Amino acid sequence: MIIYGIKTCSTVGKARKFMRENEIEFDFVDYKVESVGEEKIREWLKQVDINLLFNNRGKKYRDLKLKELNLDDEGKIAWMAKENYLLKRPLIEYGDEEVLVGYDEELYRESFL
Repeated sequence: MIIYGIKTCSTVGKARKFMRENEIEFDFVDYKVESVGEEKIREWLKQVDINLLFNNRGKKYRDLKLKELNLDDEGKIAWMAKENYLLKRPLIEYGDEEVLVGYDEELYRESFL
């Protein structure tokens, strides 16, 4: 299992805490240290909808004024690869290429316990 996000994100912190409390081993990829490229993003998009993955509510989205660009899917992918903060978090890879986006304790219990 790999959790992707940033250490300072509260929902990433909740996900990591859930895994530790339930003794679930995981690796953590911090976007501030190791960026995720377009190839990985396209892999995730085979499992989740782009509108779930693309964070259009965060500060980075507003700062970059991306709403004004009216991005299509390819534009969103390019921006997510360029600015990983535009990826919703946490993102968890587990099992046979399964992907979960966001923190949902009930869903985590169903999926991991």
